[in-house]
Amino acid sequence: MSSMKTALPMSLLALAFSVGGAAARELRPEEINTASIASIGTEKSGPGDPDPAIVRLQVLLDRAGSSPGVIDGLSGENVDKAVAGFEAMNNLPVDGRLDPEVASRLEGNAPIVESYVVSAEDAAGLVDKIPEDYGEKAKMQSLGYTSVAEKLSERFHMGIDLVHALNPASQFAPGDTVWVVNPGLPKEGKVKRIEADRKTGQVLAYAADGSLLAVYPATIGSEDNPAPSGKHKVKGVARMPVYRYDPKRNFKQGKNNKVLTIPKGPNGPVGTVWIDLTEPTYGIHGTPEPKLIDKVGSHGCVRLTNWDVEELASMVKPGVMVDFVKGSSAAPK
Repeated sequence: MSSMKTALPMSLLALAFSVGGAAARELRPEEINTASIASIGTEKSGPGDPDPAIVRLQVLLDRAGSSPGVIDGLSGENVDKAVAGFEAMNNLPVDGRLDPEVASRLEGNAPIVESYVVSAEDAAGLVDKIPEDYGEKAKMQSLGYTSVAEKLSERFHMGIDLVHALNPASQFAPGDTVWVVNPGLPKEGKVKRIEADRKTGQVLAYAADGSLLAVYPATIGSEDNPAPSGKHKVKGVARMPVYRYDPKRNFKQGKNNKVLTIPKGPNGPVGTVWIDLTEPTYGIHGTPEPKLIDKVGSHGCVRLTNWDVEELASMVKPGVMVDFVKGSSAAPK
């Protein structure tokens, strides 16, 4: 039903970092703020340094309500799907390609990267590490962030490597000024219907008038544990939920044979929000590993980044229809 993955420990002192095993260069704020998304090529690039123009594109898409998932400066399917989502939201031909029309509608004058002063609150509630074993998780008081950098990465929808690329020498101590992207305010509105597209790995949120309010990349089940089919409804929303692990009802993790109560926290198995569905044991929820959205399977549930599911949860109420489909209007053709 939910992810068995856990977040990896993050160091508070990040003087260097790597992507794909190679040292990545420092990224300056002005590189992103002055980048042109019109310069982005159509060919996919392999893993490497964050591209300032793609960081800009991801932030602009996020602000527009078509989430790219993690803002990391790397091209890939989630970026293409976010472009397709933006096209669908604006009644443009849907192909997931950044053409001049899409670029001109996305662009704005607001800075992409801004400064942020680390607060004492940012350094509170941290934990040393997140164990993989559910039995060990159950012994903890909470499953909080493992560093200030990780906490800020989620608050600003960023990949942890991008946080370090913009702040290669920062210790992220209270009082430090750091650089972060500004993904904009959460989308607002009332969702009438949700589509969970198993083929494309997207969640689409529609208003009562049929307009597309928001689009999110999603992990929707897996081959071994498929998501439900057909129509279901939102039953309720739980924020910062504890997680009840039942190996007989759901799945077996490690050598854990007993029912366990996993404490709440952003690094818990279902993240910061659980949107309960009328189909027993199934829901739409967050994740401790946002970078893996639509890259690894789930145990049948719909998994979003914590910030995306928080936004969606604020726009739904009990009774909202959730339709599991194969193929939607926001999918690249």
